[in-house]
Amino acid sequence: MSEKRRPLLLIEDDLALQKQMRWAFDRYETVLAEDRESAMTQLRRHEPAVVTMDLGLPPHPDDPSEGFALLREILNAAPDTKVIVLTGQNDRANAVRAIGLGAYDFYEKPFEPELLGLTIDRAFRLYDLQDENRRLHAAQAKSSLAGFLTGDPAMLQICRTIERVAGTTATVMLLGESGTGKEILARALHDLSGRRGKRFVAINCAAIPENLLESELFGFEKGAFTGAVKQTPGKIELAHQGTLFLDEVGDLPSALQAKLLRFLQERVIERVGGREEIAVDTRVVCATHQNLKDLIAANRFREDLYYRIAEIVIDIPPLRSRKGDASLLAHAFVRKFAEEQRRASMTILPEALSAIDAQPWPGNVRELENCVKRAVIMADSNVLKAADFGLEPVSGNGEALNLREVRERAEKDAVIKVLGRANGNMTRAAELLGVSRPTLYDLINRFGLK
Repeated sequence: MSEKRRPLLLIEDDLALQKQMRWAFDRYETVLAEDRESAMTQLRRHEPAVVTMDLGLPPHPDDPSEGFALLREILNAAPDTKVIVLTGQNDRANAVRAIGLGAYDFYEKPFEPELLGLTIDRAFRLYDLQDENRRLHAAQAKSSLAGFLTGDPAMLQICRTIERVAGTTATVMLLGESGTGKEILARALHDLSGRRGKRFVAINCAAIPENLLESELFGFEKGAFTGAVKQTPGKIELAHQGTLFLDEVGDLPSALQAKLLRFLQERVIERVGGREEIAVDTRVVCATHQNLKDLIAANRFREDLYYRIAEIVIDIPPLRSRKGDASLLAHAFVRKFAEEQRRASMTILPEALSAIDAQPWPGNVRELENCVKRAVIMADSNVLKAADFGLEPVSGNGEALNLREVRERAEKDAVIKVLGRANGNMTRAAELLGVSRPTLYDLINRFGLK
């Protein structure tokens, strides 16, 4: 089947010229209109990317006012449409005025089909480029996880979970070691939700002294304590219709746990020193590196609060468990910091990548980022070695990356495991492996498993 032709709207009241233009531009689906009303009808029906129009239209073909009125109407209804205005000779003043109103280009009659065709083709290409640019920006805006770099299947599944729960009202608990990206995921939950136009407010419960944390969260009234010289809203109130991110919620003092639980149940707060109940619509997202169930067992965290803040639990794996992510992130950080420090393009030697992959990174992505930034700043050349990262080269060949070696190792491990499960029964072992008995014997001989 031939590719569907794109619509091209031709607004022209001269029947002979209509016929000529249809013949000249038959590579497009030419849609005809002869006056203002029919032009707008065809525009709404076919949504053409490009329109050619004569300024002189019925009921007054000699007066361009009807054409200018139609031009304004087209651009109001479809601002991205490329309108090419056809004018008579010695009528450049009206052509310039049309450009000022938003027309894409103008062309004088009588036209040459080849040259006008080039202008139309260029208009279609420009429309396509701008449309692609808009879609890319829209995708960037929608996907707040675009900057979350990972190739690990477990992390990709977490990203999909974030996208699914972002539009819900569920409270989300992010569990993971320090530096694994909990706040980035919390921001993504906010940016992907219907609350993205409102505030994202973050507070670290472990970083604020206990005697100040209550007023930070709930606010205070004037005169509530020494130094309270004016009424001040708290973080919960500031996040009204937005999202509150409580980092390290496991360090929340017991008294504040009860007050937070009441807010989550009743959706009202009272400022410190106040008696008025204030209704607040805030989504709460929590994070911690601690095991909250162990804290519950030790009577250090309320079980009823846990079930309120952990309707959806997302466990973020550490960097050392994310296959290939350390190298992937290292490359990205090198590009980022080389640009920031105004250094030329930098590369990482394979021995340095092996050393990076072999590191446990207890500080996770944050530690790796700091390590790469230091290496970019301090390196003597634009080729980064393991020593530039403060790492020792990995002895030997490290992990086998050759596909043949990896496949043979996996096959050997599978054969050994299946022989054990089949207790030496070769027929059963061959069935479990999905191979014939002669193939199994060949594998046993090749791996020296006699």
